Amino acid sequence: MAAMLIGRAFKSVRNSSNLAVRARSFCTASAARQPDSDTQPSESSSSSSSSSSFTFEKENEKPILVKAPNTRRKNDSESVTMPTSFMTGSIVGKRFYKKVTTREADYGNGWTVMLDYRTLKTPSKRPLKLRSLALAKAIAAEWEYQLTEGIRPFTMPLMRLACTALERVPLTRSKIIEHLARKLHQDLVFFRAPEDNDLTSDVHEIQVESIDPLLEWVESQFGVKPKVYSSIFGGKQDDKLVKAVEDLLKKTNDGELASIDALQASAHSIVIALGIFCGKLQIDDAIKLIRLEEDLQVDKWGLVEGGHDIDIADLKVQIASATVFLALSRDN
Repeated sequence: MAAMLIGRAFKSVRNSSNLAVRARSFCTASAARQPDSDTQPSESSSSSSSSSSFTFEKENEKPILVKAPNTRRKNDSESVTMPTSFMTGSIVGKRFYKKVTTREADYGNGWTVMLDYRTLKTPSKRPLKLRSLALAKAIAAEWEYQLTEGIRPFTMPLMRLACTALERVPLTRSKIIEHLARKLHQDLVFFRAPEDNDLTSDVHEIQVESIDPLLEWVESQFGVKPKVYSSIFGGKQDDKLVKAVEDLLKKTNDGELASIDALQASAHSIVIALGIFCGKLQIDDAIKLIRLEEDLQVDKWGLVEGGHDIDIADLKVQIASATVFLALSRDN
């Protein structure tokens, strides 16, 4: 289900002909962006007050049934807050709503999702204010496709990324950037199999063929030639390259940084994450690079059903969802 939703959302994003141009222009810009203050007119009308929160306290709490808007009591809440367990991926209770819509956020500074007549909030009870109507509709689609038997956060990657961008990134931005810069020394694309070994010579050849163009892009983008190594423990990249990557990350908004962090975690490569961010790599290109060595083993020894196929499907969802969220979180 998640793969289907992400595929639909990505298709709409890919149809935008100027997406890669905007991505590349960002990476070459020297000045930080200014936040976009323009908003679009609301496409739906609903109650906008959110005086109190409708909150799950525990995972084993009984399902809360919501009455239709026309039968609301005066003390009914105007918002619904997701439990903290939502971010861990566990089922958080039965579906308690019938209709999912989007509307312009209060004060016109973003868009939000409505479950029936209640405004959706993050686990820390912050309003779910999204940068674009397209992102709000994509997250609304994730909620719409939840089953009556239970709300499954693992089928809602965009919602989880939105909560991360709103709650975690603003508080830990410097630590996230420091972490990503540190990962540069252990990046997947900098590892090379030994060329003089009969067991790995074929791997070395395909690494040179597939990864060298990306390394050339890194040198042209950041002005420093990256180092390759054969040690599984990584190597030490030039401090100038690390500084250039940090400078680029500091110019991102919270949604973009959350996407890059998610891409790096799935790809084990900040270079691949930045390649997607800057428009150098598409989703399929990134997945091929991530699975390069493992796919060689599959071609040689065969695919393990229930193992390799599940890993591939999960990787596609993680990379595609973070890429879609990145595209829908950009400043105009």
